[in-house]
Amino acid sequence: MGRTGEVPIDRVDVSVFRIPTEEPESDGTLSWDHTTMVLVEPSAGGKKGIGYTYADTATAALIRETLAPRLAGHDAFATAAAFRSMVTSVRNLGRPGISAMAISAVDNALWDLRSKLLGAPLVRVLGAAREEAKAYGSGGFTSYTIEELQAQLGGWASAGMEMVKMKVGRDAGADPARAKAAREAIGEEVQLFVDANGGYGTKQAIGMAEVFHDLGVTWFEEPVPADDLAGLRYLRDRCPGNMDVAAGEYGYEIGYFRRMAKAGAVDVLQADITRCGGVTGMLRVAAICEAFRLPLSTHCAPSQHVHPACAIEALRHVEYFHDHVRIEGMLLDGAAKAERGVLRPDLGREGMGIALKRADAERWRV
Repeated sequence: MGRTGEVPIDRVDVSVFRIPTEEPESDGTLSWDHTTMVLVEPSAGGKKGIGYTYADTATAALIRETLAPRLAGHDAFATAAAFRSMVTSVRNLGRPGISAMAISAVDNALWDLRSKLLGAPLVRVLGAAREEAKAYGSGGFTSYTIEELQAQLGGWASAGMEMVKMKVGRDAGADPARAKAAREAIGEEVQLFVDANGGYGTKQAIGMAEVFHDLGVTWFEEPVPADDLAGLRYLRDRCPGNMDVAAGEYGYEIGYFRRMAKAGAVDVLQADITRCGGVTGMLRVAAICEAFRLPLSTHCAPSQHVHPACAIEALRHVEYFHDHVRIEGMLLDGAAKAERGVLRPDLGREGMGIALKRADAERWRV
């Protein structure tokens, strides 16, 4: 124990796990066959925190060589000071991208550690705004056959999901038929979302919005690249009134979210706790949403989002992304599991309520 109740961090462990996908996957602009988790475990006061990001081995190297040394001896309760120190340390490396993902993983782990030192679940430490968070099933990759698409989305609908999302944008000519097949599989009562990952041109996206509207689509994510704020605003002004334009998953620092909100580019702002600066960054994004009267939707990594999501007043919903649900179930004890379209934090466990399944995870270690 340090002065005035400080608890110094005595070590920071970093692990990398690479997990193949069930089959090659793709969206509107990218294809992949594996996912890499970079996991951080800081220790202090006899407790070990856990946090992670989905990135690559370079992110782990940055944590080990640049961030971890700055945290040695740092008070585990001083998460804001640790965040500031980490941001300062990457000044000459560049704040977005790998640096932001590294900081996010460490920040998440520090908040988990802080909560464990207090003997409380994270949502209690943050201050709960709700007991549960709505979740939507997310997958529907462009690499799927129509049968695979219908089976996945239809399965979520049968399990009680009120909202499901599919990928579009790789082949605009095929997207209407794929969306129609998805609608047939989920029925008329379940909301259908589409995510183009920036795969359409601006005017092309307008035409696709009209097609999707006829199929009852209520969410159009990244119809154009997320850094094209003028294009997003153009789409938002012209999309049907009941179709939300959403973006923000590639936000790495608070200025990005402020610019997007100020431009009126989206109806719903998205943020990813594994990219935006961890829990500290997510709380700052939530403040932007409050200031601009925008709802917030979290992106991917449901097991890390469930506690902060239940502490954010502006929350709309949490993404229940197929790949990450699968990986977190494989590697983490206490991984979030949706029940009838809802995620609930486990109040019987400290911190984020998750722990590494060390024996199970070892086979995937890089």
